[in-house]
Amino acid sequence: MPGQRKRKRQKQEARQRHAAEYAEYAKGSWQVVYETQDYDEWQAYLRRLRAERTYDEESKLRADTFCGRLVHPTTYRLSVLVSADSAVAPSAGE
Repeated sequence: MPGQRKRKRQKQEARQRHAAEYAEYAKGSWQVVYETQDYDEWQAYLRRLRAERTYDEESKLRADTFCGRLVHPTTYRLSVLVSADSAVAPSAGE
């Protein structure tokens, strides 16, 4: 197929760039920065965080929504990827 070799090479280069970019975080962990059960509070926190530009790379942030059931309410959690070298997660200024 025409162009298959080029596409294959581009995909391989993209994988290598991605691996090199996140090699320092390979042994890192996710640390919770913010957690709430109130949806409006959650939205306000995310808006404030984006406005302040507290974190330079949003790709290192993870937003989790734990679905509620009868006994447990829905919980919203924001975590940041921290490398194994750094001891404490950066503060988001709650």
